[in-house]
Amino acid sequence: MLTRKQRDLLVLIHERMQTGEVAPSFDEMKDALGLKSKSGVHRLISALVERGYLERLPHRARALEVKKLPEGYKPDGADSSAAAAQTRAIASVYEDARMAAPAPANNFAQIPLHGKIAAGTPIEAIRDEETLIDVPPQMLGSGEHYALRVDGDSMIKAGINDHDIVIIRNTTIAENGTIVVALIDDSEVTLKRFRKSGNKIILEPENDDYEPRVLEPERVKIQGRLVSLYRTYH
Repeated sequence: MLTRKQRDLLVLIHERMQTGEVAPSFDEMKDALGLKSKSGVHRLISALVERGYLERLPHRARALEVKKLPEGYKPDGADSSAAAAQTRAIASVYEDARMAAPAPANNFAQIPLHGKIAAGTPIEAIRDEETLIDVPPQMLGSGEHYALRVDGDSMIKAGINDHDIVIIRNTTIAENGTIVVALIDDSEVTLKRFRKSGNKIILEPENDDYEPRVLEPERVKIQGRLVSLYRTYH
């Protein structure tokens, strides 16, 4: 989650660049946010760069590019930026899932929470049938389901953040482009986007800081497919 100042600055930069293609000056940012000095602006921009929301572009004045927009921001219909397109695509996925869900029920379904999905941990080692969580039944489809808590930021461009809870349908089959829980070499479990290319399997992260993994098919076992995201705010 961004702080209020980080979010306000990101929106300011994005909306100004949609009208003039140039980010506001540091003085304009300082005044708009009510900061006392430009050093506060520098700190906010550095934090947004570190978290993947902004990118500094070399050899250009006011050289900033918005890579993604804050959660909950709705871009204007005329906004043709790549960040706006990504936001609309993520919103469309959630809306499609909402429309396809069965009518809400008054009760909750219980599914096991198997712990964190973390590199280097066999899925059997984190399995815990005694820890259950309540989820709205419309978040589930047919079949058996379980939940995992995400540990890391490798899927943030798909809207999956560190500490989120993902709902997984138990299956050993995956189609190209789906997000799956994959067990590698019977010892490492990971949440990635699944693709097949020739006689190879590619496990793709949704974060430019991580590289795809290209593996032989016999090294990969599908443990389930992402069907829902369960996020709470405290």
